[in-house]
Amino acid sequence: MPHNTDLLAVAQAAAAEAGAFLKYNIGNVKNIERKQGEETNLVTEIDKASERLIIDIVRRTYPDHDILGEESGAHDARSEYRWIIDPLDGTTNYTHGLPFFCVTIGVEHRGEIVAGAVFDPVAGEMFTATKGGGAFLNGLPIRVSSSAVLIESLLVTGFPYNVKENPGRVTERFVAFLPLAQGIRRLGSAALDLAYVACGRLDGYWEVFLHPWDKAAGVLLVKEAGGTVTNFSGDERDIIHDPNTLATNGRIHGAMLDVIKRT
Repeated sequence: MPHNTDLLAVAQAAAAEAGAFLKYNIGNVKNIERKQGEETNLVTEIDKASERLIIDIVRRTYPDHDILGEESGAHDARSEYRWIIDPLDGTTNYTHGLPFFCVTIGVEHRGEIVAGAVFDPVAGEMFTATKGGGAFLNGLPIRVSSSAVLIESLLVTGFPYNVKENPGRVTERFVAFLPLAQGIRRLGSAALDLAYVACGRLDGYWEVFLHPWDKAAGVLLVKEAGGTVTNFSGDERDIIHDPNTLATNGRIHGAMLDVIKRT
């Protein structure tokens, strides 16, 4: 059975190599596709090549582990371990040359995330965490913020690709938080949003309809940095597979839950 730090070393190496590939290819996207039924959900040949690169690196060390990739889907289920991969989180930003995107890789063991890496190749920032081992940015420990009230908190959110249908009262909740928080940002990468909560740059994050690859590593980062992650009912069980996500420094979690529940 591999140690969590061994799993992290491979995740970190794969994220670094894929991130370098993404950075090198900024401005070189030649083929942009729209995923079926989602007009604004983009995928490029860069996403696909990045995912193949990551899977190849993982397979060299752990050929029998399962893989769930955003672009290639689930591979054979035969192991207690599963690698959950988003090879390019922030594809829309990437296609516009907006330098806010990342590679994110989480490793799941028997349904629990035990290692994770989120790499921003433009900023050169590698966020890492192992279960029970803490959270780090470029090797230095990170902690969530100390903000205790919403009006002193900087929040972040994201919108699903079917935002025009207003699923989960997306627009109402955004409007409800506006006068209560110090500010709200919409940055375009769920994994980096979570990483920023983990390191204290942001105080709270909420979003509807996330996939496991969007948040597997980020959820572990927030928890290991001392934060709290639940769904919109306050339940933290199986949060990786719950579509709705609330991640905070813990101190403002109850206040954010109250706003979400009453909207």
